[in-house]
Amino acid sequence: MKANTSTNIRFLVQGAMIAALYTALTLVAVMLNWAFGPVQFRFSEAMTILPVFTPAAIPGLAVGCFLSNLWSGMGVMDMIFGTLATVLAAIATRAVRHVRVKGIPVLAPLPPVLFNALIVGLEITIVSPEGFLWPAFLANALSVGLGELAACYILGLPLAILLDKLEAEKRLFSLHAAR
Repeated sequence: MKANTSTNIRFLVQGAMIAALYTALTLVAVMLNWAFGPVQFRFSEAMTILPVFTPAAIPGLAVGCFLSNLWSGMGVMDMIFGTLATVLAAIATRAVRHVRVKGIPVLAPLPPVLFNALIVGLEITIVSPEGFLWPAFLANALSVGLGELAACYILGLPLAILLDKLEAEKRLFSLHAAR
């Protein structure tokens, strides 16, 4: 019973820390006016790599995204659909965590790019005054996707490589009690 309680507490603490850090990093992007709209670059999106290392990242990223989207000008829409994109991406990232090239989880940054491009691109298109138009959707999806691609591959993949080394040495994300 004690080991299970310890594991649950570690899971909750990891998820909460991920949510807090994601939110704080997004707020930095908010201050720079990079966090919302068709052109986005959130430093926090580098953290979408974390489901490779711990399942606690899935709810942690979801909560962090939801809290971050409280600052979005799109209101409830962004809280719902932005968070949905993050949850689906986190689950898919966790699913592809074992696909590695030379030890690097090369596919792990791809789900956030795809889900955010499609879902957030669609959301931006739908709330625009013109409504849904295919050219606008394609432009929005491409724009969101490129920002996500930069954050996930340029920042996230090096983060994964670093965390992989730390994880191997120190069991950084272990949900089991240290021995």
